[in-house]
Amino acid sequence: MPKNKGGGKASKGGSEAAAGGKKEAKGGTAVKVRHILCEKQSKCLEALEKIKSGQKFNEVAAQYSEDKARSGGDLGWMTRGSMVGPFQDAAFALSVSSLGNPVYTDPPVKTKFGYHIIMVEGKK
Repeated sequence: MPKNKGGGKASKGGSEAAAGGKKEAKGGTAVKVRHILCEKQSKCLEALEKIKSGQKFNEVAAQYSEDKARSGGDLGWMTRGSMVGPFQDAAFALSVSSLGNPVYTDPPVKTKFGYHIIMVEGKK
């Protein structure tokens, strides 16, 4: 019977993999994500205020984001495991929304790259 429960493999992160598997089934394995990345929190909060005041997410991203996703912050489809931890957790927790009525991370998410305002346009 122990073989059916994973045997020796369970002690080497098997329980983590099982938990991850449950999350994937529930939240999908990929997200179509946009973000605004700023090195400084103050700049990121300024961008957040612009979105709150009604500016479109992609316009604020083009103006404020400090990474390669300057084209409206679009990162395209990102799979689970290809993003840094806090960013991935936030992206999969967000509900799907549109540029006209975005659902985004507030407060911004801090990673080793800086501060992110994240929105999700699709899940699969």
